[in-house]
Amino acid sequence: MTSAQVDVDETLSALADPTRRHVIDLLRRRPRRSGELAEATGTTAPTMSRHLKVLRDRGLVREEHDGEDARVRVYRLAPEPFAALRKWIEDVERFWSLELEGFREHVERTRGGTGPRGGGRR
Repeated sequence: MTSAQVDVDETLSALADPTRRHVIDLLRRRPRRSGELAEATGTTAPTMSRHLKVLRDRGLVREEHDGEDARVRVYRLAPEPFAALRKWIEDVERFWSLELEGFREHVERTRGGTGPRGGGRR
């Protein structure tokens, strides 16, 4: 397995949880504190802390300290894992587009027509 595959696997594993996907959706809008994320998702602070650890460990979010109070942590999205995931999805989509195009050409050849209904036998 390549490192890109491992990265995509880890990203998908982290995103399999609906609460973590909700956190990602919230962070797409703006950086937030852990407490804000817990409140918005209806989870406790310890539960949110565990979710954020998974997201940090997978590289999906970054933790920063508030300039006013070093004890306050602010979370924001990290773009790199999403770029790798997007590339993987595009590769899969390209594969299926080519497969479907080949199937369409095969059907047109074997039916003797040029369109979906063709001019050949039915």
